[in-house]
Amino acid sequence: MTEEAFVDPTRAAFDLFKSLPRDEPIWMLNLVRYRPLALYPADHPDANLGRTGEEAYQEYGRTSDPIFSRLGGKVVWRGMMQAMVTGPESEAWDTIFIANYPSAGAFLAMVTDSDYREAVKHRQAAVLTSRLVRCQQQDASGGFA
Repeated sequence: MTEEAFVDPTRAAFDLFKSLPRDEPIWMLNLVRYRPLALYPADHPDANLGRTGEEAYQEYGRTSDPIFSRLGGKVVWRGMMQAMVTGPESEAWDTIFIANYPSAGAFLAMVTDSDYREAVKHRQAAVLTSRLVRCQQQDASGGFA
């Protein structure tokens, strides 16, 4: 059985994102699994460099960070998966992080920026599958409830 790849949002998912409030802070949970070898389009300048997926993702980070930072984005937590305790064992992730944006509008400004649209090609080449979950912060003083 072949696992379905999730690299970019569907039109419906992006429309849902845009329908939510744009003027409040958001946190984006990122779960990423890399390709063994990056898969660039044949006409991309980096197509023949032989990068691993991880190396291509690092290039994505390097080239997208100036836009991300300029718009007030910051990575607030990063971790490495150790074990799947609850959930399918097939969902192993190479990198996990939470990015905070001052507003959903800042995230939208990033993904529509022309320089970001070039940078994201490295992410698309790097990622075998991923999950991107928009979250709203809630009061955690009550514990699990």
